[in-house]
Amino acid sequence: MRLVVLSILIVASAALRADAATQSVTAVADAFVRAVAPDSNFGGAGAVVIAPPALSNGEHQGLLRFDLAPVKAAFDAQFGAGNWNVTSASLRLTTTPASSGNFNANAAGPIQVSWMQNDSWVEGTGTPGAPTTDGITFNTLPLFLSPGDQPMGTINFPGGNSGANTYAIALASGFSSDVLSGGLASLRLFAGNDTVSFLFNSRNFGTAANRPVLLVDAIPEPAAGCVVGVLALGLLRRDRGKRTRTCAPVRHQPIMAP
Repeated sequence: MRLVVLSILIVASAALRADAATQSVTAVADAFVRAVAPDSNFGGAGAVVIAPPALSNGEHQGLLRFDLAPVKAAFDAQFGAGNWNVTSASLRLTTTPASSGNFNANAAGPIQVSWMQNDSWVEGTGTPGAPTTDGITFNTLPLFLSPGDQPMGTINFPGGNSGANTYAIALASGFSSDVLSGGLASLRLFAGNDTVSFLFNSRNFGTAANRPVLLVDAIPEPAAGCVVGVLALGLLRRDRGKRTRTCAPVRHQPIMAP
């Protein structure tokens, strides 16, 4: 019986894995902010820049916003509305070299990722050559940060000046809720040490395939798997009960002397 139960659980687990699906969306807004130009917007730039305060060109932070409505619609179509759970997520970012001496050269290191509760920041149209004030800046960034923001782990930039890499990010409950509701999700990226520097193509980059992409993985709602597990557990308990009754010692009545 134990072998039967184990086989049922293995088959159920394999079925869930086989039904796993991935959906991807390109950023609908992105920008970076610079400490050395705290009132300038760079939302129209062709790259997003991340750097720590310790480097010569000062601190840079990046923001990405994704519309998750297509992701929800695709998972609903495949699994049924609300009958799925998010299991993992990742970012695909394409490295680009620094375009001028105003930015630090790329250098390997950790980048922190944070889910932002507030999605109302404005991308703006500024570029490094023609900054504007029509969108988010270094000085206005704190207005969009809140205690409700949640960490999504660290991605490790390998260095170099080209190539697309996919970076796994941790699931934050707020992010998962955004996916399940088909809402907007904003991510903030900032340096994880004093030496890392990372430039990657923005959504304004000419080649669409090299723009920032969010990938979300999901599996069917585990209700079916839970039912199978409960049934298997029931079978196992019933089997144990049978063996317990079968093997119980027989009580003999004492023989009374005449």
